[in-house]
Formats: sequence, C-alpha cells, structure tokens
Amino acid sequence: MSLEGNVLSYLSENEHILINLSKDIWDHPQLAFEETYASKLIADQLEEAGFAVKRGLAQIPTAFVASWGEGKPVIGILGEYDALPGLSQKVSTKKEPIEEGAPGHGCGHNLLGIGSLGAALAVKEEMKKDRIKGTIRYYGCPAEETLIGKVFMAQAGVFDDLDAAIYWHPMHVNAVRGCSFLALNSFKLNFHGVSTHAAAAPEMGRSALDGVVLTDVGVNYLREHVIQEARIHCVITNGGLAPNVVPSYAQAWYYVRAPRRDQVDEIYSRILDIAKGAALMSGTTCDVEFIGGCYDVMPNDVIGRIMLEKLKRIGAPEFTDEEKAFAKQLQATIPPAAESALRDSGLTREEIGDPLCNKILDRVDSLAKGRVRPASNDVGDVSYVAPTGQFATCCVPLGVALHSWQSTASTGSTIGFKGMMLAAKTLALTALDLGTRPDVLRAAHNEFEKATGGKKYVSLLPEGFTPAIKKLAPSRWRGV
Repeated sequence: MSLEGNVLSYLSENEHILINLSKDIWDHPQLAFEETYASKLIADQLEEAGFAVKRGLAQIPTAFVASWGEGKPVIGILGEYDALPGLSQKVSTKKEPIEEGAPGHGCGHNLLGIGSLGAALAVKEEMKKDRIKGTIRYYGCPAEETLIGKVFMAQAGVFDDLDAAIYWHPMHVNAVRGCSFLALNSFKLNFHGVSTHAAAAPEMGRSALDGVVLTDVGVNYLREHVIQEARIHCVITNGGLAPNVVPSYAQAWYYVRAPRRDQVDEIYSRILDIAKGAALMSGTTCDVEFIGGCYDVMPNDVIGRIMLEKLKRIGAPEFTDEEKAFAKQLQATIPPAAESALRDSGLTREEIGDPLCNKILDRVDSLAKGRVRPASNDVGDVSYVAPTGQFATCCVPLGVALHSWQSTASTGSTIGFKGMMLAAKTLALTALDLGTRPDVLRAAHNEFEKATGGKKYVSLLPEGFTPAIKKLAPSRWRGV
C-alpha cells in the first residue's frame, strides 16, 4: 500500500474513535483560557501515542505542543478547542439549550481540534512504519475566539523552528482558503476624573465620561481619514452610575481592524493621540488596557495547491437523506440568510450543493487569493513565522452562520463529523507531502521569503503583557 493509502486507511479504521473524542469535547465546552477538559484530552491522546508533550506554554495552562520524530523538516498541525459563550445547544433543529446561558461549540472547534489530532496521529504512524525522517507536531492552541492564544505562543517562540504550518476550519464549503483576514487590535481606554454633585458643585468635578465621549467624537472624525477597508468598533462599557454624580471613572472598548498589520498600528496610534487630547480637554487622565490583537493572515499558495490536490484526491463527504433533511430544517430557521450567503460567496446553487456542499470547489471568490475576509484570526501570527496553508470543509449548511445555535447543532451532528474526517485526511496527506518532498517545501519557503521580504516576525504584544487568565489581573500599560 502507498504512503497515502496507509494514512487514509489508518484514519478510516480510527474514525469512530475520533468522532467519539470530538463529541466528548462538544459535550464539555469551555471558554478561552479555560479549556482544561479538551486540552488534557487531546494532549493525553498524543502522549499515549508516543508524542513528547510540553504543556503550559506561553504562560497559558491550556496551551501545549506535542512532537514525534526528530530533525528536519518540522511540520506543524494547528489545533483549537475553545467554545463560545451562550451557545449551548442540543443537536436539534429548534433552539434548545442544553444549559441556558452556558457555552457551546458554535465555531466547531470540537471538530477542529480532533481533526488535527487525527492527522497528527496518522502521519506519525506512517513515519514510524516507513522510517521517514523529520518531526511532526501538534500545536494545542487555546483562546482563538479571543484572537490571542497563538499570538502569545508566537511571542514565546514555539513556532520558530517550523518549516511549515497547516490549518483547517469548519465552514459551509470544501475549499482552500486563499484569502487573508484582517489584522486587529483590541484595547480599552480607561478615563479617570473627579466625582462631585452634578448640580450643587459641578465646577469641582472632572467627568471621566466626557473623556470617553470626546474620544468617540474624535474617532468618528478619524473614520473619514482612514483607508476604506479599515473597521473601528466601539462600546462604552462603563459610563458612570447616576446622572447626578459626575463620573470619576468611565471606559470605552475599541477594536481596530485593517487588511495589514502596519495599517492597524497607524490607526491605533492615532486613536491614542485622540484619547490624549480628550483627556486634556476634559481635565481627566487616561490609561490604555491592551486586550489583544493579531496579524493579518498570509496564505501560502504552494501549500494551498497541495491542499486542493488532496481535497480532490479524497472527495467531498456523501451526506445521507436524513442529514440533508436536518440541514434544510436548520436553514428554515434563517431563510433569508441562506440566499444571502449564497450571493455573498459568488457561487451558484449547483456549485455549493443543496443544502450541503457535496463538491470540492476549485474557486470560492469569497475565500480567494487577494481578497480579505471581514474577520480576524490569530493564525495570522503563525503565517508570519512560517509558511502556512489553510482550508475549510463543509460542517454546517449553507446560510448557517458560525457563532450561532444552528452552528452548534450542526457541529455536534454527523454533518460536522463527516467534514472533520475530510479535514483529518487532507491535513495528513498535506503534511506527508511537505515532509517527504523537499522541492515542495523549498517552493513554499521561497514564496514565504518573497512575501515577507525576509523580515522576521515581531510580536505586537507590549513588553510584560500577560494572558488575561481569570486568576491574573489585567495588564495595563502605556499611560496617555
């Protein structure tokens, strides 16, 4: 049997085990930095399979890396396993939380983490059997939903010796993701003033809320003078306690997004200047609480072409009539969204499948090279450290948005598990090619060096910044 045949056979034989592991994580959803159940479950599986596991990386208890083999090349498979707040849901076509207000896997990370695990185990078995040189790694990456887990890991240097990284994500299509994602900064502005009676002695007060409002006015004027593709989001998280008390404290939380990291840095710096001016105008002080951020994603076409070849080699999942009926019932809960998603994707109904994607797509305009998706992903930091390829598989029906109860229902169903197994096989075959074909790896590196201009990755995190794990106090830095 060929190398590829061995890998596919291993995954087929162990499919039931991987599905049970994914269901186990789906049954035990935990939020960012709290993924103790999933992290231990996956790390233990790898350790039992002979991988050397290092836990608690980058000051994060739920981050780990598992390695098997030795020497070059080093191929990394990225895994995630954090859930989302408030998305608890049964595998049902109507909204039925398992526990009201509890977390749920509305982004399919129960599939993502285990699909990547299956690939790592399959490649290890083939490397051992045929004495293939090199190292296969599984990276246990927490807190993707807060866009910070891989950022801390990259800052700690855990990806530095990678020759290539590969990654997948559940979606509504089977396709290579040749697109980029927006770079991002997330930060809070804390204004401090002086409280007083708002009517009896207003001259004695300095309103922290004035600082917040003046900043927001300034940012609104700034919007006219930033690139069209930039996005600035804001909420006021604390505006005072009562109208008759001048607020001594107020806070605004901002996101800044743009297609490139340097664009985010420039806009961020200008907002800090606006906050400084607002503090001067209102007679208050302001400090910046940096929450997190990430680079834009830099996809590698060489790896992407290998991934597409493997997706075609394996073929799209075959969904049963029962699964299609389940998908249609989920779509019925959001009828306008399904058609909107179809229009936005640039695909025809025949290309996407009805209601589940039953093809490997050669083109997906919304995921294509040169386009930037209106979202962010911390895999971007990895893509600036090593050549990185990414793809998606069909785990939810067309029109079902990730981060929804409908998505949670689908990612806990056989629809999600079939997409996961396609991903595991594609990752494994891609890793095998990268590990055994020096010409392919060299081409991927040449593309990477050209794209980065030979510049080394520099972490965006402020010096001394620590993960916002519950037992740790928030990191504050850079007074304004």
